[in-house]
Amino acid sequence: MKTLTQKLDLDTFIDNFKSFYAREKKIQIVGDINQHHKYIQALSTIEFPAIKEVPNLDTELNRIQKQGVLRLEEIYAFMVMVSYFNALKALTLPEPLNRWIREIEIPGEVSEILLYFTDEGQLNPEREPELFDIEKAIKHNKTAIKESLYKMAHSSHLKDYLVDSQVHFINGEEVLLVRGGFNRVIKASVVGRSSGGYFYILPQSIAHLKEKESDLISRKEELVYRYCLKFSAIFHKWERFLGFINREYDRFDHYQARVQFARAYDYQFILPHKGKQIHLSEFCHPAIDNPKPVDITLDKSVMLITGVNAGGKTMLLKSLLAAVFMSKNLLPFRCNKEKTIIGHYKSIEAVIDDPQSVKNDISTFAGRMVEFAKLFKTQNAIVGVDEIELGTDSDEAASLFRVMLDELRNRGITFIVTTHHKRLASLMSSDDDVELIAALYDEARREPTYTFLQGSIGKSYAFETAERYGIPEFIVAKAKQVYGEDKENLNELIEKSTRLEREMRQKIAKIDEELQSIERKKEKLDNLEEKLKEQHRKAIATLENRYNAATKRAQEAMKAKESSEGRRLLNEAHRHKERSKEAKKPKQLEKVELQVGDRIKYRTSKGDLLAIKGKEATIEVGGLKMRVPLDQLKRTGDLPKTAPKPKATVTVEKPGRGAISIKLLGCFADEAIEKLDQFLSDALVNGFSEVEIIHGTGSGVLKNVVIDYLKNYPKIQSFHGLKGNLGVTIVKL
Repeated sequence: MKTLTQKLDLDTFIDNFKSFYAREKKIQIVGDINQHHKYIQALSTIEFPAIKEVPNLDTELNRIQKQGVLRLEEIYAFMVMVSYFNALKALTLPEPLNRWIREIEIPGEVSEILLYFTDEGQLNPEREPELFDIEKAIKHNKTAIKESLYKMAHSSHLKDYLVDSQVHFINGEEVLLVRGGFNRVIKASVVGRSSGGYFYILPQSIAHLKEKESDLISRKEELVYRYCLKFSAIFHKWERFLGFINREYDRFDHYQARVQFARAYDYQFILPHKGKQIHLSEFCHPAIDNPKPVDITLDKSVMLITGVNAGGKTMLLKSLLAAVFMSKNLLPFRCNKEKTIIGHYKSIEAVIDDPQSVKNDISTFAGRMVEFAKLFKTQNAIVGVDEIELGTDSDEAASLFRVMLDELRNRGITFIVTTHHKRLASLMSSDDDVELIAALYDEARREPTYTFLQGSIGKSYAFETAERYGIPEFIVAKAKQVYGEDKENLNELIEKSTRLEREMRQKIAKIDEELQSIERKKEKLDNLEEKLKEQHRKAIATLENRYNAATKRAQEAMKAKESSEGRRLLNEAHRHKERSKEAKKPKQLEKVELQVGDRIKYRTSKGDLLAIKGKEATIEVGGLKMRVPLDQLKRTGDLPKTAPKPKATVTVEKPGRGAISIKLLGCFADEAIEKLDQFLSDALVNGFSEVEIIHGTGSGVLKNVVIDYLKNYPKIQSFHGLKGNLGVTIVKL
């Protein structure tokens, strides 16, 4: 019986993915899929060292538990994992990856074993003098053997019997290749025969060197065994840690394989969401070369796919199920990540192949009934059924499957069904929870388009398909006569309906595109309006400052008894005042009532509306509370076409009696600035040279607002904090 991945044509995709593993394992990751996705996303943002291949070590862990002695290569396999995690610890890792790797504590005894190995997995001679001496002796002995054989291969008394002058390796032995009769000139043992009938010989003159080599190798093996015994004893002590590091290596292997696979093919990860909606955008099934991207939405309990033969109905079914399968197992695939949505399903079932079996005495329809009977024990699944009426009378099957589909979807099962028969489609078309999909056909080119139209029933185009695949035209013409004029008219009506539906969808799409363009232009104009209003506000503020400065100069001139100059300066001040009064105010459109809790925009800043009192509102912008005119607020988000526009108002008060001190304690930021501006203007007009501002310390927010305002205020010589009292600022005018 085929597996699910075979039914969905994902075998090659899965095999390709598994090639990125460091060792063979299943593709499923046990545990919280959301947490796994966070680790994968974090790992995707960095470059990490290539993981090394390691064999499955479950058997070796059992031997460690039983105090068995591991071979050197088995010990080294464990040390490869330890070494890799050490390498990861040396990197700067993003969270939550960093926390996970840092929490893996490697025992010092285990880490020390690493020093005894070379990069090739052999014992390091630098750590063991005896091993160093043995390997040095073996190397010298091999050199002696080669030199002896080289001399024999070039000796004159053996020249007539040598086939060539090379030193050959047979069964790990250095030998010479000679012809028959060699025993007349040299004593040697035959270790093999060549295909040409010649002899591979080992001269007795180097037998003692061979014996010495064998003895040295035995000593090396004894030394290696002693180290294996020592390391295995340490492993037994830390057996639980080795089991843990083995599991964590597999876990990291799952993550890195997915990241490397996604990078290699430019695939995207789609995390399943809690609902059951599926929206595929630019999805490409990995089994298809140069596929036409699929854009389809499944947000109902049944999707019924009809339409042209060989038009992609089955592949659409497989694409939906494959997307769910890959998302469920955190396998990346090609799609538009921003627009693709995959729901969560407990299980995936594919009723695709013909279940007929002579061996089990079961017909096609009976086999289908067996598969459907199993579904009555299933809940929260997504099921794909290809050619649902396969194997029996289509009218009877349509009635039966209509009832079964109704019952099964009440159990939380989502169905994707393909069919060529219109009876089932007509029975279910009136159901609001059934999505009709038509596979489209290009009449002009007489071939499928491999595109789909939602909300319509498709024609099968059986006669056209038969012609396309070589059936003679006269056969098709007779078949149409037998089929009947009424049924053909019905097919034409279906095709006409599909064509009209397609044209309507195209027009709607064009209108949507135009609406989006209008919305973009509207947003651009709104931004421009906000910019112009801000420029307008700054211009008024400039005029007001000029008025205050002019009145101060006039006051100073009058004190100096320069009456003519004073009158001139006062006239100049009044001109600035009149300009500010004559500034055009923005036209106010139909007012939109604001409510507490609305997201609002004040000038160029966005914030929250906290309270409304009369014509004033309390807002919070960037953590700072302010009291502002209510008519200068604008609600953000979706607005009616006649959205309210902020009303800019400017009032310039005549200077009254001045004071040398002002208290701003308890004021909101905007309220404090308004009082401070009036206070400084009066002080300038009255000719004060120094004033004090009492703002308090508190959290420092009000003090910062005052300091920022003073930095940009004209006609201020300097300002500083009062010594011994940080809540007071002294200003020199």
